[in-house]
Amino acid sequence: MNRVLSTWFKRYLSHPEAVALVVIFIMTLIVFKTMGQVLTPVVAGAIIAYLLSGLVRKLERWHCPHLLAVSLVFSLFMILLLLSCLWLLPLLWNEMVNLVTEVPTMFNNTQALVFKLHDMFPELISINQLQQGITQVTAHLANFGKEVVSFSLTSLFGIVTMVVYLVLVPFLVFFFLRDGKDIMKWFLHFLPAKRHVLQGVWHELHGKIRSYIQGKIIEITIIAVITMIAFGILGLRYAVLLGALVGVSVVIPYVGIVVVTAPIVVIGLIQWGWSEHFFYLMLVYAIIIVLDANVLVPLLFSEVMNLHPLAIILSVLFFGNIFGFWGVFFAIPLMTLVSVVVKSWPKENKEYG
Repeated sequence: MNRVLSTWFKRYLSHPEAVALVVIFIMTLIVFKTMGQVLTPVVAGAIIAYLLSGLVRKLERWHCPHLLAVSLVFSLFMILLLLSCLWLLPLLWNEMVNLVTEVPTMFNNTQALVFKLHDMFPELISINQLQQGITQVTAHLANFGKEVVSFSLTSLFGIVTMVVYLVLVPFLVFFFLRDGKDIMKWFLHFLPAKRHVLQGVWHELHGKIRSYIQGKIIEITIIAVITMIAFGILGLRYAVLLGALVGVSVVIPYVGIVVVTAPIVVIGLIQWGWSEHFFYLMLVYAIIIVLDANVLVPLLFSEVMNLHPLAIILSVLFFGNIFGFWGVFFAIPLMTLVSVVVKSWPKENKEYG
């Protein structure tokens, strides 16, 4: 047994770059497990700067000085951020507050709808089962009300944290854009002098990761805007909030759409019942989902989305459990990273054997 382990270790972990890969993985895991919440603004700032760095380099190719290019790109980012904070976020907040305050009324309407369905199909469900279900839902609503009150009393800390993030993240974005090359050079000092495998892995993933993040942001924006407009034309209540939820749901492949469908169905049934309007809503929603899966996703992720659906779901569960939200968001590129690292893993050779 010892000989087998020794042979395996010499073959797969004797190369300096293999040791570097293991150390990087362990250190990343420890950092995110111990300080993941604290590092959220740093990670967000680094990701935003990474996306914006392409615009900076494009301006520099047009003979624009580095600092001026950074200032122009950063100003564009701040304009978009201010528009989101001053228009979109208050709109979403108002709709969410209205939805929460109308939950009891919606429950009463749902109860009447369920009893109406019982009158239409009495053989499917009995009165006793309906009453038991209503009792359980009422108890859950009471607990929900307590949680809402508790949230309102403790949300001050969350608001302060959000304000700090809104101030801190732009500063981090600016410094990452301005000093990104120096930061990368400092980080490379801790890696082996010979890092052909690491460079190969990075060059293979660099374009894919950037394409994935940009594509995911484009997908979220397009799906959210189209859904908001479609729901608004249909006259569905909370169209902006539901459209935003549908947009965000694409972050979690397959699972997100299933989860978001429930509130759309419930609100549509409460507003229109089993009518033509409700079926029009379901038809439009189905068309949006089908177009996203069959047109938008292949168009945006043709070079990245070459993973089996089961592998994608498992990666979401695994990396989401380890890294939280960032693990869910980067589940696909992280799984692609694992695949590339496994294929490129340095083995024993004459130089290091």
